[in-house]
Amino acid sequence: MEQLLFSLNATIPVFLVMVIGYVLQQLHVTNDSFVKTLNSFNYKITLPVLLFKDMSTADFYSVWDTGYVLFCFFVTLFCIVITWVVAGIFYKNKSRLGELVQASYRSSAAVLGIAFIQNIYGNSGMAPLMIVGTVPLYNIAAVLILSFTGPDAKGFDKESLLKSLKGIITNPIIISIALGMLSSACRIHYPVIISKTISNIAVLATPLALIGLGAGFEGKKALKLLAPTGVATVLKLVIWPALFLLYHGKKHEPRRNFDFQCGRSHHFFKFRYPDGILVHFAKLAVDLVI
Repeated sequence: MEQLLFSLNATIPVFLVMVIGYVLQQLHVTNDSFVKTLNSFNYKITLPVLLFKDMSTADFYSVWDTGYVLFCFFVTLFCIVITWVVAGIFYKNKSRLGELVQASYRSSAAVLGIAFIQNIYGNSGMAPLMIVGTVPLYNIAAVLILSFTGPDAKGFDKESLLKSLKGIITNPIIISIALGMLSSACRIHYPVIISKTISNIAVLATPLALIGLGAGFEGKKALKLLAPTGVATVLKLVIWPALFLLYHGKKHEPRRNFDFQCGRSHHFFKFRYPDGILVHFAKLAVDLVI
């Protein structure tokens, strides 16, 4: 019961902020133009500043985990390949095959992921390393999938792939993580004025991103494609997490530490056992809505 309450306390506030965003949109306090600008502002400014802050104030030499980055990369790659193959065999609507595959593996790591981790541990935790291991793969895979499965698919598109690679290199979130790592590795200490300015911008990231997410929610479009939406949701939120979290937890079973103190320090938390599964499945109700 204690863990359930902890999970609910970590997830329900995130859900409620999104509900506020949705209500504001329905009351016309916000509009589509505002939501578009807000999302762009979050993507280019607040989220990168938040990730830079958390990375630069951490001890790079103790938080960098090559194994974890590779784990995120190969798990994502496995999910992409298996989903693509299985969906290609059983899903009849080939014009939407690419959308189904992407919806089955791609997540809102930079918005929802960071929001939940912050609520649980107090900072962005392992999220920056997870983003390093998965987001470049997300973008490259999207180009390849749509090149071969889109309505106007013409096979391998070199121009689109190069455009995707350029997008990865110029991605504000990736750049901020890299700069944060460099700052941490060089042990750069910023004046109080600079640190407080960065912190003041960083605290805007999660609430504004969640409000934008809620305001931009369009449930009717998802309901029109209920079957593929349901399949993609179950794959992304139940089957893949259960498979790999259970595997990872079983592998580290002797080390069942669940150190909540790390959320109040500048050290990143690392899952040791599937206690984290409780948190994951507690947030399914939120993820299913979006």
